[in-house]
Amino acid sequence: MQLFCATRSWCPSTTFWRWCGNFLFAGDTKVEGGLPASNAPLRDGKGTLYDGGTKVAALANWPAGVTPGRHDGLIHVVDMFPTLADLAGASTAASKPLDGMDVWPVIADGAASPRSEIVYNVDPLMGAVRQGDWKLVWKAALPPAVELFNLADDPAETRNLAAELPDRVAALQDRIVALATEMAPPLLLMEAVRLTFYAPLVSGDPSVLFNQGD
Repeated sequence: MQLFCATRSWCPSTTFWRWCGNFLFAGDTKVEGGLPASNAPLRDGKGTLYDGGTKVAALANWPAGVTPGRHDGLIHVVDMFPTLADLAGASTAASKPLDGMDVWPVIADGAASPRSEIVYNVDPLMGAVRQGDWKLVWKAALPPAVELFNLADDPAETRNLAAELPDRVAALQDRIVALATEMAPPLLLMEAVRLTFYAPLVSGDPSVLFNQGD
């Protein structure tokens, strides 16, 4: 996530948080035309695990509390809740374990981000995780594919280094497997499997379906 700290408000029509008359904005990947959309020079677009489909800009505006500037450290959208909670003096002690962390010093003063890992996605078919500058994209569904990128040297994700660095690939795969072991089964995917292979076939009445509207 790229963070831009400004002294003037700017709020596109997308996801944002409004707080105390100032703005904290987190973008979403824009979609126009065919999919995946182009977010060049980043690779591919929405619906993929490459940075063109996952990396977005964010903007914070608070003239009294945010130093103007640009920061390109790691921030995940899950960091917003603990950051704003801590800033407001609210306790998260009673919450379930949080994936996010307080990144207010990064936003307010441009400090180095405390985050060293980004989990892009983990499900039974694929996973992607970044640790430091290293990102692994693992497509486990047949035919499988493993891609390893150094984002510092190759932000466009064009050079797959998996064959050259098997130990780093194995370490990141172990991390993805550990995350998959911790998580609850994805309900949407499990329901799709049930409906595809186990549920009886149902033919809808066209006279009913076409009268339901959008």
